[in-house]
Amino acid sequence: MTTGTQGQVRRRRRGQQLEADLLDATWEELVQVGFANLTMESVAARARTGIAVLYRRWANKDELVFAAIQHRRDANPVAVPDTGALRSDLIAHLTALSDALAGFFAIAAAAAFSGLLAGTGLTPSQMRDRVMDTQKPRVRILYQRAHDRGEVNLERIPSAVLAMPYDLVRHDLLMDLKPLKPARIRSIVDELFLPLVQSSGAREGNAARRVRRR
Repeated sequence: MTTGTQGQVRRRRRGQQLEADLLDATWEELVQVGFANLTMESVAARARTGIAVLYRRWANKDELVFAAIQHRRDANPVAVPDTGALRSDLIAHLTALSDALAGFFAIAAAAAFSGLLAGTGLTPSQMRDRVMDTQKPRVRILYQRAHDRGEVNLERIPSAVLAMPYDLVRHDLLMDLKPLKPARIRSIVDELFLPLVQSSGAREGNAARRVRRR
């Protein structure tokens, strides 16, 4: 017969699973009570573990919350669409990012301005880049597909232009803490991004015109 103690030992969480559970518990606590009221003790209680388990991994509350925000972001990637055209790919991806990240940005921004910035020593710009990243490797896939289709020439388009649609979406999410309206996303793509792409790096001929029509 298996004793209760033996059963607990067998169910004991270890390694990456334990760390993921701790970070999930931290995020849940952050959502429920906010950064100011979150403590190492409250996270340990929510995770059903001892506080020493937390301190073996993170020196303080700031490090723990920062890690939890990054974990939450990385654990919920937004799929890159493949509609067959750059314009529709961008609109679909920016819309999905806006819908998926609005709540995340609201919680992360609240933590940042409730003391996390001061505790970590990060500037608002550093916090934005390190925590509120918009999945740059996935974005590159979207642009590479457009390049392979002949819609754009990535060698001629400045990196700042390629980043611009995502930077604007991130800015709006931080300012409004809610998903962008469809008209705003279309404006970013049609009125700001595509004209820059067409003037600096779109390929000549029908492929370039398809970027505008689709």
